[in-house]
Amino acid sequence: MWSEQSSYKSSKIHLKKLPTTGAFVVQGPGENAGIIDIGDGLCVAFKMESHNHPSFIEPFQGAATGVGGILRDVFTMGARPIANLNSLRFGAADHPKTPHLLKGVVSGIAHYGNCFGVPTVGGEVYFDECYNGNILVNAFAAGIVKKEEIFKGFASGIGNPVIYIGSKTGRDGIHGATMASDVFGGGNEERRPTVQVGDPFTEKLLLEACLEAMKTGAIVGIQDMGAAGLTSSSFEMASRAGTGIEMDLDKVPLREEGMTPYEIMLSESQERMLAVVQKGRENEVLDILKKWDLDAEVVGIVTNDGHMRVRKGGEIVVDLPIAPLVHAAPVYERPIKRPAWQDKVQKLDLKKIMQVPVAPSPHPSPSRGEGEGGGAIYNSAFKKLISSPNIASKAWIYRQYDHMIGTDTVVLPGSDAAVLRIKGTNKGIALTVDCNSRWCYLDPYWGAAHAIAENARNLVASGATPRAVTDCLNFGNPERPEIMWQFEQACLGLSEACRQFETPIVSGNVSLYNETGKEAIYPTPVCAMVGVLEDVTKHATQFFKGEGDAIILLGENTDELGGSEYLKVIHNKVAGTPPVLDFAREKSLHKVTLTGIARGIIKSAHDVSVGGLAVALAECCLREGRNPVIGAAVEINANLRHDALLFGEAAARIIVSCSPKDADLLLTIAKSFGCPASVIGTSGGRNLKINDLIDIGLDEIYNLWIGGLLITDH
Repeated sequence: MWSEQSSYKSSKIHLKKLPTTGAFVVQGPGENAGIIDIGDGLCVAFKMESHNHPSFIEPFQGAATGVGGILRDVFTMGARPIANLNSLRFGAADHPKTPHLLKGVVSGIAHYGNCFGVPTVGGEVYFDECYNGNILVNAFAAGIVKKEEIFKGFASGIGNPVIYIGSKTGRDGIHGATMASDVFGGGNEERRPTVQVGDPFTEKLLLEACLEAMKTGAIVGIQDMGAAGLTSSSFEMASRAGTGIEMDLDKVPLREEGMTPYEIMLSESQERMLAVVQKGRENEVLDILKKWDLDAEVVGIVTNDGHMRVRKGGEIVVDLPIAPLVHAAPVYERPIKRPAWQDKVQKLDLKKIMQVPVAPSPHPSPSRGEGEGGGAIYNSAFKKLISSPNIASKAWIYRQYDHMIGTDTVVLPGSDAAVLRIKGTNKGIALTVDCNSRWCYLDPYWGAAHAIAENARNLVASGATPRAVTDCLNFGNPERPEIMWQFEQACLGLSEACRQFETPIVSGNVSLYNETGKEAIYPTPVCAMVGVLEDVTKHATQFFKGEGDAIILLGENTDELGGSEYLKVIHNKVAGTPPVLDFAREKSLHKVTLTGIARGIIKSAHDVSVGGLAVALAECCLREGRNPVIGAAVEINANLRHDALLFGEAAARIIVSCSPKDADLLLTIAKSFGCPASVIGTSGGRNLKINDLIDIGLDEIYNLWIGGLLITDH
């Protein structure tokens, strides 16, 4: 219970700085999932959690049970899950372990989500050497619940029975929470028994049984058995209610003989819940649970003395006060120190490291003194970028997920954000997840703030108004002052950005000790954001819709290359600082884009991010599974370095397209909100042309893009 995974002892003082309340917040942090109000008496419950260490040890089951756990967090609130997302980080694409880990994780996510019956509608996947010894698997789920039917994890009502629900308890997952709160060293294979084993078909029965039992009104409180199993669920439920619990382990359904009280209490066997029901109505609930073929037994009773008493064989084997193990657990204020190397990595001498020429002219050509540089250099750089693992199509991954279960998915994977309709209403919700961990390494404050800004742009580009955030804060060993500095700075950056965008953080997870030996991962504060569309029919995707449309850049190009994918892929350099983040400029960009989409002026919208303007334009042209027939001819007047113009990752930019007759109107709207905007080209043809710098056929681009991430068996 005092492990980092359960107690947040190193992170709690910093988490308190995050904004967690707002006009739409129904439930903030402290419960199994956060909840926001979307109107019409409906709410969205959502949360993201990590399953990093288990997925590195046993990728299939580690990822699968990560999905199962986050689904239970959502439906224990009374919500029916409608969508999954995931954020994945692997080592270098050419690292010998990466194909095995990637295939195992993706197949585990697909197996659990597809079998359980919830669509996986989006996510992100990144590759970097810093994850060679410690991958990240962060799972997100969202569900819909009526406002008056929300349930919480309270063990309330003295004398009320405590009911165990779900699969039998085995020895799988014992010490899972403590394993996740330790650095990796040697002997990872020996830790396989700490990884849980999932059964999505039982979880589906558990979902339906719990939702049916909730409708009876007999359930007082309910919680899933996650990290530390029966221990965490019982202690946390009693702690929230200020009560105690007496439990008899002889009544716990077991699937293995000879299990000790220690093993029973700490098992992390999956597909299990703990519920408190009204006294006298236990049989009513038990009948429903057994109708769904689930094990269900009364294993305890709520008491009034604030103690947890556990019996086995008639003897008391545990008698502990609850408060010191939960809400009064130790909180550390660990030493914080800015790394000595931070200034060094932030220095970026472009003249020293660049092989491409520096020429401020907006329309360079070989005849203007660049020799054979010009187009050949930038065509080559673009081809390397579009086929690099972090930019290439992720279709190989999301094709394995069923993203149409439930028939609510309006925007499929591959665009900026997933969009789902809310049945029985005109509303929709948009979901996205993002974090540029390289930026967080270079500057954790601004890198974390950018994660919020990028999520918000993704939602806005889909036509949704950003509402709230859940996070998964993945960092190294908190006992190292430099790691705690990264964590503190990231929390401050998240806090400021969330306040600026009025998107409170309503749930989340902290995952520390993500390092092998002394090699820590980049600080990776992954954020997922939920947005709302009042009219789901008024949404946008990133893809050009036809020939001859005007292409408009909302926002401005700047001379920034720090931390870019271009620097990493082309020059093998991680240096500089993240781009400038101007919150006022971002918010004006939101207003223009949302207005244009709502009024039906904007046909497509795509935010400019990893890979810069050239890659963003290509992504507007390309669509997996469709013939790439809509190219673009672009002419941009900008007194910038050519590489910064093409591949710089400046913030506050969205590429939109519209009918030529609507271009002036959109520019007028942009001006009214104080957002820079300019017509930069026209859609059409079968090439991507940008000034005299890039001119490549779409067929070639498509083949590079679609083939950049294909994992095959050997």
